[in-house]
Amino acid sequence: MFEQLSLFPTIEPLPFTVSQLVTRIRAVLEDEPELDDAWVEGEVSNFTQASSGHCYFTLKDAGAELRCVMWKTDARKLSDLPRDGDQVLAHGRVSVYEQRGSLQLYVDHLEPAGLGRLYQQFERLRARLEAEGLFDAQRKRPLPRFPRRIGVVTSPTAAALRDILHVLARRYPLAEVLLSPTPVQGDDAPPQIVGALQALNARDDVDVILVARGGGSLEELWAFNDERVARAIAASRLPVVCGVGHETDFSLADFAADVRAPTPSAAAEVATPDAAELRGQVAMLRTRLAAALDRSVAAWRAALSEQARALRHLSPTARLNQARQRVDDLSARAAGWMGHALALRQERLAGLVGRLAAVSPLATLERGYAIVRRRADGSIVRSTAQVAVGDGVTVRVHDGEFDAAVT
Repeated sequence: MFEQLSLFPTIEPLPFTVSQLVTRIRAVLEDEPELDDAWVEGEVSNFTQASSGHCYFTLKDAGAELRCVMWKTDARKLSDLPRDGDQVLAHGRVSVYEQRGSLQLYVDHLEPAGLGRLYQQFERLRARLEAEGLFDAQRKRPLPRFPRRIGVVTSPTAAALRDILHVLARRYPLAEVLLSPTPVQGDDAPPQIVGALQALNARDDVDVILVARGGGSLEELWAFNDERVARAIAASRLPVVCGVGHETDFSLADFAADVRAPTPSAAAEVATPDAAELRGQVAMLRTRLAAALDRSVAAWRAALSEQARALRHLSPTARLNQARQRVDDLSARAAGWMGHALALRQERLAGLVGRLAAVSPLATLERGYAIVRRRADGSIVRSTAQVAVGDGVTVRVHDGEFDAAVT
């Protein structure tokens, strides 16, 4: 009996490890687009919230159960956490928790089951308007820093209006408020909200518009998810701040507005500066200005003193004073020199006078001699031949003169 041998040995496939198989399943699930953006409706059971804030629960119906996880950041958006037995509509992605090999829905949105159709309608409209560029950040307009008149689109009987007026009175009482009244709930609300926006845009004395409504259910806030309202806000000539609902509520009006505020009160705060902060800034600027002026004045004084010193150094008055003192010094030196020279001349003169006195006729006269002059011509009589009897003569002696006649 012969055994048939194969020329090609049979190759057994290598087995997966558990981790490899679970990872493979996870990759297959995450590559499926429908499972990455899934809506699931079911009954909540075994709901727990860990100390970390993450939520764990099961969705079930009559035929199956599905484990669910909702991270803390998404759970915070819920106004109320679900309870066991609640019928809910959950949105999320399907994947595998590898450590346990369990299929799980990672939930990012949760709402009562009756609201599912509205939310899906909201998501479809939001995606379409976003694709048109209606929500682009590039088209967002800056808010005026100091608005003079603020337009408010809301119901005149709403608590939102009272909250806005209270915040503005406390925060920035300089601004005037112009109400453009409109219903904010019901089927008739969207066209009237559009009309209220258009009425404010037709004025030239409004700086910014607040669109406001207090909190409520998705149905109550649905007017602000109307396409007409979103387009009117996006087309507004004036910047728009939207404060609709509570912090966790989002509407198409929020996406279309230039600024989204979590509440009506927050919208009033976003649109205006804080008067207390402004007063603090003014006080700080006043202090800085005073310090700057003090520094400037000190610098100017120092420069002026330096220039004054330079001017005194270069002043003609200083040179004139120097010249005056030099003149006084020269005058004193000249007076001393002249006095010395005069004294020398006086001594010389005294010597000459002495010598002259020695040969002077006056000295001879003092010794008893006299000088005789003819009265007729004043000539000195040196000889008797110069006179005749009867001629008049003048005789000068040392202490005077007298007349005489020749006899």
